[in-house]
Amino acid sequence: MSSEPPPPSQPPTHQSSTGLLDTQQARDRSPSPLRGNVVPSPLPTRRTRTFSATVRASQGPVYKGVCKCFCRSKGHGFITPADGGPDIFLHISDVEGEYVPMEGDEVTYKMCSIPPKNEKLQAVEVVITHLAPGTKHETWSGHVVSS
Repeated sequence: MSSEPPPPSQPPTHQSSTGLLDTQQARDRSPSPLRGNVVPSPLPTRRTRTFSATVRASQGPVYKGVCKCFCRSKGHGFITPADGGPDIFLHISDVEGEYVPMEGDEVTYKMCSIPPKNEKLQAVEVVITHLAPGTKHETWSGHVVSS
């Protein structure tokens, strides 16, 4: 008898709930506009923000920018500031108004620091000022409107 390991075989497979065989291999991921940005953890929301941070943000200046990307299902996106600084994190709970932000929408916002280190910033009180032309916008209730 030999104590050699068995020869390498096919990648392990298992049967999924659909009855099809799935291979357990790394898959190529499609490019995503959110992939290059780092999402803060835990996600700071309007609900978890302290009262003092909310007051400081509401007293701050209003900035302008363009929505770089926004994913309704993930609940966050990023804004590119008009002054050309680094992208600003945007959480779904901080969007004011009836439309879901889309890439290219012009927005105004105020800024609030993200705990625990307060080194990064997030946009709060975000208002869409101009809808991106030629795109279909969705309202929070699900209606689609062409702009």
